[in-house]
Amino acid sequence: MRILFIGNSRIGDFILSSGLLAHLIERHPGSRITVVCGRIVAPLLAETPCIERVIVMEKRKHHRHWLDLWLTTVGTRWDLVVDLRNSAVSRVLAAREVRRVGRAKGMRLHRVEEIGRVLDLDPPPDPRLWIGGADHAAAAGLVPDGPPVLALGPGSTHEHKRWPSERFAELARRLTGPDGILPGGRVAVIGSPAERAQAEPVLAAVEPDRRIDLMSNTPLLVAAACLQRCALYVGNDGGQMHLSAAAGVPTVGLFGPTPAHHYRPWGPHADYAQAPEPFETLSARIPEAMRAGVSLMGGLTVDAVEATVRRLWDAVRAGHPCPSGGRAPVVLGSGRNDSGNSPAATQD
Repeated sequence: MRILFIGNSRIGDFILSSGLLAHLIERHPGSRITVVCGRIVAPLLAETPCIERVIVMEKRKHHRHWLDLWLTTVGTRWDLVVDLRNSAVSRVLAAREVRRVGRAKGMRLHRVEEIGRVLDLDPPPDPRLWIGGADHAAAAGLVPDGPPVLALGPGSTHEHKRWPSERFAELARRLTGPDGILPGGRVAVIGSPAERAQAEPVLAAVEPDRRIDLMSNTPLLVAAACLQRCALYVGNDGGQMHLSAAAGVPTVGLFGPTPAHHYRPWGPHADYAQAPEPFETLSARIPEAMRAGVSLMGGLTVDAVEATVRRLWDAVRAGHPCPSGGRAPVVLGSGRNDSGNSPAATQD
């Protein structure tokens, strides 16, 4: 069976759709799947079974990247085309069946639920990561065994979505202090080199022997394996937050000008803290904030985030799902999390 899966170019969106890809792999074993995605996403597919080809789509002027995709795929007779971009390409290919994603008017669905509706799946399939043994081995070197680790993601592509770095630092002090949920724990700050400026105040607030600096070009699957060796993740709304939740790590996402009901981290070990202002009010200020280079997350206090973290932590330790999350994510891989740091169960 030949399947064309036209996926997203952003990390977070692709992760949220990975459960649908996993469903296709399991439903059609031995199928030959071509995945279309962005260059930054492609490494997530390194260990994924049944992938015959990955087409990296580079954005071009006048939408010519879609013409490139049509020229690349038009010569194949597809059994199934799944188009999560609602592109014109899927409308003109030779295919026995075509499924496209759509928005349900008047319904406040999570993105995972929207994607599940593409194949009429209810409940929707949970995000899935395929992590290899080499990824786990590399992660063990970056996050060695020892005291439990609090992972923080203070960076974001967009300034208006960034919670202030000094609040991340204060949160780290509280959660790893004598009265915290991880007393004496280590603190890992994870992100890309472009987010170094947001990470530095957080790193500086942690003693060197408790500090783990993961602000590097860590491959995505290695980053996921690193997160699996952590007890908890707290970070801004973005791809790294979804990577953590999909890896089965207790995850708290921080939201302000983006809709948490649509993009909150998905899973029973996931929750979110929302700025007190309605996101519609904050989102209307995004153009102004982008011009000024300022954050719209100032209304979210450390007290509010700490309360959310403690609520999630208590639920995880008690074995109860968080009502704000979805169902349990499944993580496949040949390595193991032997650090003893995380209370979340994962599948190897």
